[in-house]
Amino acid sequence: MEKLLEKFTDKYLVMKNNMKNLIKVLSLVFLFGACDSNESTDKKIEDFKSLKLIDRIEPPNWWAGMKTLELQLLVYGAGINDLVPRINNSNIELKSINKTENPNYLFLDILISENSNPDNVEIDFYRDDILVDRYNFELKKREENAKNIEGFTTSDVMYLITPDRFANGDLSNDDIEEMRERPDRNNSFGLHGGDIQGVINNLDYIKEMGFTTVWLNPVLENNMERASYHGYSTTDYYKIDPRFGTNELFKELGLKSKEMGIKLVMDMIPNHCGSFHWFFTDPPMLNWFNNQNEFKQTSHRRETVQDIYASEIDKKEHADGWFVETMPDLNQKNPIVSKYLIQNAIWWTEFAGLAGIRVDTYPYSDKDFMTDWTYALMNEYPNYNIVGEEWADTPTIISYWQRGKVNHDGYVSYLPTLMDFPLQMAFNESLTDGFRYGMGFRKPYRSLASDFLYPDPNNLLVFPDNHDMARFFTQVNKDIDLFKMGIVFYATIRGIPQFYYGTEILMSPDEKRPGNHGLVRTEFPGGWPDHIKNAFTGENLTDEELEIQSFFKKLLNWRKNNNVIHNGKLIQFAPKDEVYSYFRILDDKMVWVILNRNNSSKILKTERFTELISEKKFAYDLLNDNRISILDDIIVEKKSALILEIE
Repeated sequence: MEKLLEKFTDKYLVMKNNMKNLIKVLSLVFLFGACDSNESTDKKIEDFKSLKLIDRIEPPNWWAGMKTLELQLLVYGAGINDLVPRINNSNIELKSINKTENPNYLFLDILISENSNPDNVEIDFYRDDILVDRYNFELKKREENAKNIEGFTTSDVMYLITPDRFANGDLSNDDIEEMRERPDRNNSFGLHGGDIQGVINNLDYIKEMGFTTVWLNPVLENNMERASYHGYSTTDYYKIDPRFGTNELFKELGLKSKEMGIKLVMDMIPNHCGSFHWFFTDPPMLNWFNNQNEFKQTSHRRETVQDIYASEIDKKEHADGWFVETMPDLNQKNPIVSKYLIQNAIWWTEFAGLAGIRVDTYPYSDKDFMTDWTYALMNEYPNYNIVGEEWADTPTIISYWQRGKVNHDGYVSYLPTLMDFPLQMAFNESLTDGFRYGMGFRKPYRSLASDFLYPDPNNLLVFPDNHDMARFFTQVNKDIDLFKMGIVFYATIRGIPQFYYGTEILMSPDEKRPGNHGLVRTEFPGGWPDHIKNAFTGENLTDEELEIQSFFKKLLNWRKNNNVIHNGKLIQFAPKDEVYSYFRILDDKMVWVILNRNNSSKILKTERFTELISEKKFAYDLLNDNRISILDDIIVEKKSALILEIE
């Protein structure tokens, strides 16, 4: 049998000593043993020739007309590093072939012609001058004006969705046999079945509410044994998790969102992958990961990045440690790892027409790599936006990462946007703490007074809560008046507002166990067929829930059409007697926001604000739908907010 196989194909010689392909060989031997004629033998030989040695090439394709022309292709398959790849095509030149200590990998450096056209480029793999495999690497045609895609801006309001918990649009993909975890809706950390189709089905609701951008928690394959619903342990960087849908369905979400004027933001994790990722179980090289042979958890000492006194060991223990044992830390100092991750981010942006990326655990990655990563994206898409997660309580740390910052150590960043955790902490605390000196509205006032540290404070993401903290309604002790005051603040202050799904209907399922993220990320009412409540239609919502939903809808749709809120100058007045106010001003338009957190109404004397309103007489009170005089003192009701459009 072996002599028969060797006579007709050299592919057997490549495969026979590779354990991964042993089953293919054994199956072939069985099939040949069952053959009764030369005709059937010939057919089986042809079938064998069609077997693929190359399991995958990443990125799987590219696009003609991109700025990024120098690519590195990761080629993976059992025992393939003795193969010789060849490309005979004017659109792509094979510059070099790189082998590693792992025989299952090849890395091909290719150069795409500046004048390339859409084409199917054949990459042939030879052994001893015999063709044993072929991969069709497609150069696709770009979508029209793809390079000028507009990222999310101050004109947008972002809706953060945890896909597994928003809406189950396709019941057939709830339980996928080849995935390690089974669904369990009774478990707050289990899979509940929400998916991309559920988001697509409810784009109308999202738009009607006034949201203009959707940020999805990670949707890439997360084939882990437990708690895989959240998506933060990637096991395949080029594949949508089948429980959420397919690559093509994600692309459809991007296209349909764009048609409705909604932008799509993808959550990415360049710092780490999941411990069941195929290149963790079979690493390309000995330094693909930090602490590759021994788990060492990060110290979480993020300040070591900026600390002028930091020891080298403290820096290393933070940056090179793993986030948790199931999230191995990628070694981005390795230039091959770095290029792999950069290409992946560009690939998804082009594939799905993304308007931006949210970067998880931003300061845990190698900071020089993040400079290269953000530069490559912003160079390819000049109008793009990227927001980084740096969970720090002071603008001195946050501002270090923003594009345009002149840093003490010379570090240069190309990251446009950051999540404004300092303002979130300061304002949320101000609603519920005491009335003593240094408390209350003095906290957000001081935080905003530090905006001089940012190169672009308007390009910060402001938010009352997200998927990693207690729901905002819980944070304000379920006080609906304080809640509404907070929503007004985040919708009108400088920056780009982000609200977590369900905030618009007072979702707060975490009051008993505020640290349980699984409860925070609970199912959105109406997203499953067995729900009694339906937030999409309003069916069986309480009067309070309907009130807040209507409140959100009015406020966000008003904001959508107000450039003065998007780009207006911010002037704040120091809080007095726990009444805090600020103005947004652009050209001849002016909006005055007044917040009173006292348990009694307050009289605001307008003479203090004459520098801005000396020649103004009236204003339209948006929230109460009436016209008021601002010549006289203004009564601000207890625990309330006013939005006044100055006439």
